[in-house]
Amino acid sequence: MSKPSKPGTALITGASTGIGSVYAHRLAQRGYNLILVARDRERLTNLANDIAAKTDRNAEVLPADLTVKADLKRVEDRLRSDSEITALVNNAGFGGVAKLIDSNVDDMDNMIQLNVTALTRLTSAALPGFLERSKGLIINIASVVALSPELLNGVYSGTKAFVVNLTQSLYNEVKDKGIQVQAVLPGATSTEFWDRANLPVHNLPAEIVMSAEEMVDASLAGLDQGELITIPSLPNLGDWKKFEEARKALGPNLSRMHAAARYAINV
Repeated sequence: MSKPSKPGTALITGASTGIGSVYAHRLAQRGYNLILVARDRERLTNLANDIAAKTDRNAEVLPADLTVKADLKRVEDRLRSDSEITALVNNAGFGGVAKLIDSNVDDMDNMIQLNVTALTRLTSAALPGFLERSKGLIINIASVVALSPELLNGVYSGTKAFVVNLTQSLYNEVKDKGIQVQAVLPGATSTEFWDRANLPVHNLPAEIVMSAEEMVDASLAGLDQGELITIPSLPNLGDWKKFEEARKALGPNLSRMHAAARYAINV
């Protein structure tokens, strides 16, 4: 897929560190100006200065806590009003590794607010302008736990399954309207995510942990190839296709007039 000569501006959430920071550098290298969103103004400013020095692209900081309604609304308003924005990278999020019974329910609620509600509202805010201009890109960062609910925390897995489902549904809405969407499902990635989840990354087997740089580079390669779902670690794309084919094969039998014979009541 060819890259646009004047790509416009990309708004990236969770941009101050890790995956979001790498996306900021890579998209600036591709010619995008940037709006960098995260809570830490100092880190954002340092990142913006570094990108501007290395790429000569404009990098604006927009400090915001997306779990705070007023902050979220400011970012939504910017997406609705700024016609220069042509790309949205929904990267902000956090996870957990503890069982639900061992987790703080307020932390789980905040996770849903950030991973699900904020992502949905920002996507909804960006769409009208993208549709009007017949141009736009939405990258949603999910996780392989969306496909493996047995791993890590079930609420976290559920939020990432939501991201995948939303992206797939959105694709059917906008695929013929000049808008590209992509869900990225990283495996374990070397970022501060693990520290925040109280499981430092050095506790994981080294062979399952990818660097953020390699993960983002692979994901952008998938984007260039037009992938809707990108799983950077998956060696054989055919495995994902088989998974999708099996899922879709269930479709005709998921809603019928009568219950399956195995549920018949013997009187």
